[in-house]
Amino acid sequence: MTFWSKFALVGLAALLPQMAAAETRITYKAAKTGSSYYQMAVQIAEAVKAGTDGEVIVTVEESQGSVQNVMEAAVRPGNYFFTSPPALIGLAQGGKAMFKDKGNPKFDEIRALFPIPSLTMHFVMRSDSGVTDFPGMAGKTILIGKGSFGAREGAKYLELFGLTDKVKLADAELSNAGPALKNGQIDGFVTSGSYPAPNVIEAAAGTGITLLSLSDEQIAKTKRTKLVIPAGTYAGQDAPVTTTSLPVIAYTTTAMDDDTAYLITRTFWEEKAKMADTAPWWKGVTTEMLANISGKIHPGAARYYAEAGVALTDAQK
Repeated sequence: MTFWSKFALVGLAALLPQMAAAETRITYKAAKTGSSYYQMAVQIAEAVKAGTDGEVIVTVEESQGSVQNVMEAAVRPGNYFFTSPPALIGLAQGGKAMFKDKGNPKFDEIRALFPIPSLTMHFVMRSDSGVTDFPGMAGKTILIGKGSFGAREGAKYLELFGLTDKVKLADAELSNAGPALKNGQIDGFVTSGSYPAPNVIEAAAGTGITLLSLSDEQIAKTKRTKLVIPAGTYAGQDAPVTTTSLPVIAYTTTAMDDDTAYLITRTFWEEKAKMADTAPWWKGVTTEMLANISGKIHPGAARYYAEAGVALTDAQK
């Protein structure tokens, strides 16, 4: 073997650890494209790449909603994480509601990593529809989408407020909400993206909208958490809007190794401030939101929280 052949082999050997590290790839199952949660997933992927100097590459996959994300947790390999409201994890592990007869012991292996901005219900109406409250939605065409948490939650609210048989539901995907609203094909739509939601920003800028507020009595019926969207969040929104929210958590499973879970979690918290500089929904995310996690936290993530001095409950360990 010549000197230069040996030199090339030595150089390649030196590079192999770096190449291997750069090839750590993780799949992030997020939400529908165009939603705030898909944008958040892209931001997290970029933050992880930057925060690990390319050691970890996150590939974002579109999802039809949190139920799909949880279902796939039972069959995906270790380098998979996803978002879901904590309540869905409990339903999956108990084989209840939409998980009835679809139980899988692997649901018990789901573990939390970190919180992300909460799901915020938006009831969006064309400003020229004249609708300013829920009773006014009667006789209107509303798009709630299909399969997602927001679609199910929207249908639930319509039923709670006696509107199920009084509105016409548009047979279309939520991704079409902006153009459909602008073209007059629908009078309004329901979305659950964290505020400020991209599709609501688009509708407010391109069409003009009215966001419907919920009364305290209506919020009590939903059994969700009250949330106020500040005035000025969207174009033409001159007053605060009272609505509901639901916590959302980034999860993985025990199939993800501890070091990878630790690295993702640490990088998320270290890069969060930078993400908030360009996307205001990150500003409200704090370690206090870990209290929304009723199940167990991944041991790798727990290692980071121990180092950061963040206390976890016994149930989360």
